Amino acid sequence: MGTRTDGALAVLALAAFLALVVRVDASLSVGLLLLGGTTTVVFEILAARDPALVRSYWERWTVQLASLAAAISGAAVGARIAPTAVLSLCCGATVTYLAFLALLRTGIVPPLETWWGSDSRR
Repeated sequence: MGTRTDGALAVLALAAFLALVVRVDASLSVGLLLLGGTTTVVFEILAARDPALVRSYWERWTVQLASLAAAISGAAVGARIAPTAVLSLCCGATVTYLAFLALLRTGIVPPLETWWGSDSRR
């Protein structure tokens, strides 16, 4: 789970989400942006319980590309059905993830492996 690769994928996703915002002329909801961000934080906390397992799946390029495609496709469909909700959640989650990666890269946030101590599955 290299932060550069993860960051690049997140930037691509965010660019697609923002393009959808412009295309459908969606308004973004602050509350839903925050909810998307909160979801990202909760996921990272849960993923930190067993980072080796998460890494074993995420480091497969097929998983990375399929995840990116699913996120963009889901946002595109959601932008037609409920643009404010879907695009707010997507943008909030992605911006939060990019901030999280920046905090990891700078050492402000310690690596996931250290979050739960030596035995993460207790």
